[in-house]
Amino acid sequence: MTNFLLAAQGGSGGGGMEFMVFIGLFFVILYFFMIRPQTKKAKEQKNFLSDLKKGSRMVTIGGIHGKIIQVDDDTFLIEVDSNTKLRIEKSTISLEHTKALHERMQQKSKDKK
Repeated sequence: MTNFLLAAQGGSGGGGMEFMVFIGLFFVILYFFMIRPQTKKAKEQKNFLSDLKKGSRMVTIGGIHGKIIQVDDDTFLIEVDSNTKLRIEKSTISLEHTKALHERMQQKSKDKK
């Protein structure tokens, strides 16, 4: 470790501290641009899945549209057409696609009025 710091100093006094500050800034930038947004998105997805209940309309990652008719621990039973039901994993429901579906439905209801 000390050899690494001495090599980073390049023979100049105080270069090790500049290197440590650079590494620290690098990790701060990494946190704010990569780690924090991912954890925020994961938390939002988790809250979204816990808020889904019977009667909610949703879209899977694969693009299947349906209405939830039964909620289990890890799965949903959805109705995709009359008399057509699918059992899907909760993790396959897309937050972005479902939000877009709800926005389109709201827009259509506004257009009808």
